[in-house]
Amino acid sequence: MKKWIIIVAILAVVGFWGVSKNNQMVRLKGEAEKEWADVESSYQRRSDLIGNLVKTVQGAADFERGTLTQVIEARSKATSVNVDASNLTPEAINQFQEAQAGLTSALSRLLVTVERYPDLKANQNFLQLQSQIEGTENRINVARNRFNASAKEYNVYIELFPNSLIAGFTGRSKMPLFKAKEGAENAPEVNFDFK
Repeated sequence: MKKWIIIVAILAVVGFWGVSKNNQMVRLKGEAEKEWADVESSYQRRSDLIGNLVKTVQGAADFERGTLTQVIEARSKATSVNVDASNLTPEAINQFQEAQAGLTSALSRLLVTVERYPDLKANQNFLQLQSQIEGTENRINVARNRFNASAKEYNVYIELFPNSLIAGFTGRSKMPLFKAKEGAENAPEVNFDFK
C-alpha cells in the first residue's frame, strides 16, 4: 500500500511540474503572439496614414498619376496579406514582409517625387502626414524588435532540457523571427536627378 502512495505522489509531482512547464510555454507563446499583433498594428497604422497621404497628394492636379497608382496598388497588396499569429511560419512572415517591402518602396518613390512639387511640400497636411509616417516607421521597427525578443525567449525556453521533452510531447515548435530582407545590408542607391 505504501508503495502505491509513493508512486502516486511521484506521479502527482511530475504531473504538476509538467503542467507548470506547459503553462509557462503557453504564456511565453501568448506574449510573442501579442507582440506580433503589435507589429501588424503598426503596419496597419502606416497603411491608414498612407491612405490619407495619397488623398492629400491627389489634390495636386499635375502630380504623376503613375506614382500614386503604384502606392495605392502596393498598399492594397500589403493589407491583403494576413498572418495568423498562433501559426507563424517562416513562409508566412516572408510573404508578409515582401508585401510590406513593396509598399515601403512605392512610398519612398512617392516621397522622392514630391520633391518636384514645392506647393505640395509646403502643404501642412502633407507635412504632418509625412512626419507621422516617419514616426510610424520607427514604431514598426520597435514592434518587430519586441516580437523577435519575445519569440526568442519562447524558442529558448522550449529548447532547454527538460522543457524540450514537454514541448515535444505537446507538439510545440519554434516561432520564426522577423529577419531583414536579402540585400538589406547594402546601402540603397539614392538618385536625386529630376531631369
